[in-house]
Amino acid sequence: MAIQIHDTLAGEKVELRPIVPGKIGLYACGPTVYDHAHLGHARCYVVWDVVVRHLRARGLEVKYVRNFTDVDDKIIARANERGEDPAALAARFADSFLEDMDAVGCLRPDVAPRVTGTMPGIVALIERLVERGFAYAPGNGDVYYAVRKFPAYGKLSRRNLDDLISGARVDPGDAKRDPLDFALWKGAKPGEPSWDSPWGKGRPGWHIECSAMTLEHLGAPFDIHTGGKDLVFPHHTNEIAQSVAALSDRLAPEDFARHWMHNGFVEIDHEKMSKSLGNFFTVKDVLVRHDGEALRLLLLGTHYRKPINFSDGLLADAERRLAYLYETLEKADRIAEGNAADAPPAPWAEAARAALDDDFNTAAVLGILAEAFTAANADADRKGKKSPADRAALARFACDAREVGSELGILQRPPGRALEALRAKAVARRGIDPAMVEARIAERAEARRARDFARSDAVRDELAALGVAIQDGPTGTTWKVE
Repeated sequence: MAIQIHDTLAGEKVELRPIVPGKIGLYACGPTVYDHAHLGHARCYVVWDVVVRHLRARGLEVKYVRNFTDVDDKIIARANERGEDPAALAARFADSFLEDMDAVGCLRPDVAPRVTGTMPGIVALIERLVERGFAYAPGNGDVYYAVRKFPAYGKLSRRNLDDLISGARVDPGDAKRDPLDFALWKGAKPGEPSWDSPWGKGRPGWHIECSAMTLEHLGAPFDIHTGGKDLVFPHHTNEIAQSVAALSDRLAPEDFARHWMHNGFVEIDHEKMSKSLGNFFTVKDVLVRHDGEALRLLLLGTHYRKPINFSDGLLADAERRLAYLYETLEKADRIAEGNAADAPPAPWAEAARAALDDDFNTAAVLGILAEAFTAANADADRKGKKSPADRAALARFACDAREVGSELGILQRPPGRALEALRAKAVARRGIDPAMVEARIAERAEARRARDFARSDAVRDELAALGVAIQDGPTGTTWKVE
């Protein structure tokens, strides 16, 4: 079993080779908590959640670290706007982020460090960089990283210094020696949170925070560093420069993180999501109207390195697909009741896992699942008494579906409960009164008992016009919103 990943640093697909056999250290750059999580966050962390799930399913021991940036310019600015303490604001939005990630089925990381809890490590790392000549303190309370001291700067982002210098600038009041240099420590400003350091009170720059947290919880080198494509430059580029300079005499980027993985952006109706375009959605906005597992299903329908398109209509389609999957599972469970899945996993299940081995191709897995569910649904609906072999086959299917689903983070709810939740979201969106639907179904049942089939058909047509489909089965009449 060989797992292939697209390594941004290598610029190609490579085999994942753990530094310590059987173990993986994975760091995901976490959110800056000054607002609620948005769809870009959901896409990013659903991707890394699948990576962690699959690596564990393949027998690897994964230590998953995802941080919170809880002190930052944006946090301070938002707190000042609201007249709130920056620490309280950050804590509130960190809790909100966890709620949203729970709602889209993400596992909690093994460690979730916060910048404010990592200050000793941050200060020590900056001191090390100053001692080694890669950083300098101009005497105004700031400390800067000297970019030109690091020969491999820009290797991850494939940018050279000549290209970068044309867009660089020195702001008024900066004490940089070079426009490319970036802040490791910022001297305290009135009214801002600050911490003690050898250079006076202040707070860390953004990039040094992640270096310190990875080193504290994973050491160096570690196996996989992940994040959105927007972090390749400058954040991850700067992380490499400062981490390697502090640790390694070889100054090789691989001495920090062996592999780098980055996910694509979320687009709204084929346009980049941004507040300026008015197409910016938080996870909470979306989950008011839609199911969290359906959002996850939509996010997994595109390979993680490609941009993904989002719209309300696409998410409604995902809900319908999810309902079909759970309806099929419910049938399989009912028919196979009491039968154990004794046979080995079906070939389609192994093909799904192989697709995840190939750079976590969730879109291919969903295609394989769709074919398997279509076949199982046909088997379940085939008329006639089911043989023991039929029931055993459906038991095997249901087991495989849940096991593959667990690596994607889907299909883990009891089918009946999931279908109720999906229907509740759908009726709320469409403004349908469930009590009215139940009353019409009861009226239809009475008409059928009276053999008034014209009235029975009229009720069915009336409900269909509202988007309600009814289905008669051995346990009674059920309904759903189409």
